[in-house]
Order: sequence, then C-alpha cells, then structure tokens
Amino acid sequence: MFKKGLLKYLSKSLLIGSLSLGLISCMDSNENTSSIEKKLSNKNVVHLYSWAEYIPPEVFDNFEKETGIKVIEDIYSTNEEMFTKLRSGATGYDIALPSPDYVEIMMKENMLEKIDKNKISTFKNLDDNMMKKLRSFDKNNEYAIPYAISATVIAVNTKYVKDFPRNYDIYEMESLRGRMTLLDDLKENIIAALAYEGYSQTTTDKEAFKKAEERLFKWRKNLAKFDSDSFGKNFASEDFLVVQGYAENIYFELSDEQIEHTEFFIPENAGSFSIDSFVILKSAPNKENAYKFIEYIHRPEVYKLVADYLMLPCINVPARKLVEEDPIFTIDALKDAALLRDTSETLDMQNEVWENVKMKN
Repeated sequence: MFKKGLLKYLSKSLLIGSLSLGLISCMDSNENTSSIEKKLSNKNVVHLYSWAEYIPPEVFDNFEKETGIKVIEDIYSTNEEMFTKLRSGATGYDIALPSPDYVEIMMKENMLEKIDKNKISTFKNLDDNMMKKLRSFDKNNEYAIPYAISATVIAVNTKYVKDFPRNYDIYEMESLRGRMTLLDDLKENIIAALAYEGYSQTTTDKEAFKKAEERLFKWRKNLAKFDSDSFGKNFASEDFLVVQGYAENIYFELSDEQIEHTEFFIPENAGSFSIDSFVILKSAPNKENAYKFIEYIHRPEVYKLVADYLMLPCINVPARKLVEEDPIFTIDALKDAALLRDTSETLDMQNEVWENVKMKN
C-alpha cells in the first residue's frame, strides 16, 4: 500500500503544474531576455527552466555547497509555454525539462545540444529499458537525459466499485454513468482511443481517427464531464468514482483511509506515459555547468532524494536500493504503455475529432 510520504510538498509536478515563485532563485517568467542575461553574468551559475516544485530544494542547496555553482530556476506550467518562449528567442537558459513529445519537437527544430556522455559519469545509472523507450526518436540517446516518469492513470473508488475492467472498457459501464470523468485534454484522450482501436499515436490514417472518434463518443455518453482541473478533489469528495488523471494529483488529495479503497491502474493496451528529461539548449551560455548539474543529480544518493520526494518510479537503478518511499505506480506497470511522441503532423485531424466529441449533444 502507498505511503503519504513527501507528496505533501508536491502540488503538481508534471503536465498541469501550477506556477511557483521558485525553490532557490526563481525569476519571474515575464522577465525579458536582457534581464535574464544580467543575472547570468556570474559564470558560477546554471540556469534551469523547469516545472514547479519538481526538484527537491535540498538538491539545489547541496549542489551549490559542493560545486560553488548556483542553480537559478525559472518555472513554466506547460510544455507549450516553455517551447513558445524558447522558440521566440528567449536566451540565457542552460537546461530545460520537457516531456518526450517536446524533446522530439525541439530536436527537429535544432534547439538542442548533442550530449557528450563522457561528461556525465552517472549516465550509466539510468534504467536501460527507459533509455530504449527514448530511442524511439532519440536514436542513440544523444539529446535527452531522463529525470522522472509520470503516467496517466485511472483511479477507482473500490468502496463503491467492486468489479471492473482494468482498461478503458470501464468507461462503457452504464452502471457508472454520471460518476466518471476523463481529462479535458485532446492529446491524452485521442492517444487512448487510437490505442484502444489498435493504432499508434503517430498514425496518419484517417480511418483510425474516425474509429477513435466513435470510441470517444461511447466513453463520453457515460461521463459526468471532461475535467483537468479538479479531478483529484472531486474523486476525494466521492462526487466521482472513476477518474482519469495523474496519479500524484489524485493521491495528494486522499486521506490514509481513502487510499485503502483506491486502486490506480494504467489502462491495459491503451496507457500512456511521459519521461521528462534534461536537455541542454544549443544556446546555453553555461554548458559545462549544465553537465555538472545533470551528472550530480544522477548520483544514487542524490537521486534517492528525488525518488522519495516525487514518489514516482525510480529511473536511477543503483538509487533503488536507497529509496525509502513506495512509488505510486511501478515501472513494470508501464510495459505496455506508449511513450508520448510528437503528433503535430496530425494536429488538424486531432482538433476535428476533439471538437466533434466535445460539441456532440
């Protein structure tokens, strides 16, 4: 059974993270480029562009004490926000932490530095199964250094729901009509529906999108609503008995007693997950410091702090012997899940499907 652990510090670590004033020396994301560059005039810094509350503050403190290099952190709340800012010309950043679909996009846009693995002695500590997943687009693991895994899950209140399938068939249970929610997220749901129908998220087959739309209609008729904002709170209040969402956000809302009758599962054959990864930007002014920080964070004794803080699967193999907190889900649960990929080529078809599903009476 899961422990509450250090999740009390985690308000939102991944795709729907809320803005924070920062952990060490966060700068306002509205600062202009010249202001950022002035703050970076001291070369004993590394500038990180990341999600809110994603790295334990003590990691920054200990890194600075050991190396004399200060981590300056700027926060974004979505991949789109990060990408748009960097693509529009913002400079001064050394490291970003995009999800894999945006790593792929940034590679195509020639925004990333090729990693010199000789400068990261702890590279060998990374789980090769996860590295293999990234090689689906980063062929030789030359651009992305994994930091953390997150997954889209379905949470079920087993106090009231006793017998149910561990896949998206649960959304076709008429007995639960009006007591279930899906994320209000185009990509999450289209990926799920495509996978359910046997298609890859990167398919360009128009027939595949037609089938996905039909499947989403079947799920939609039993929903209370699409919800990306309050699914955790509404699940905890028992307004809804089945919700699709991010495990850490649901878990954070539950009492110890509620955890005892909550089951989290990654849907069989249609699950998706993310590996947020460190990337060094081609425009980075402090590349050597960036290497030092990435190398440092993957020391087993350091990454142990990360794994216990996030309570997500430990991507650093030797650190697993040190971790004290149980993860909310395991790496083994991801064996059939699809890593998020760049699907911008079919964005028009995705938008059409989603608009039809959302607007249908």
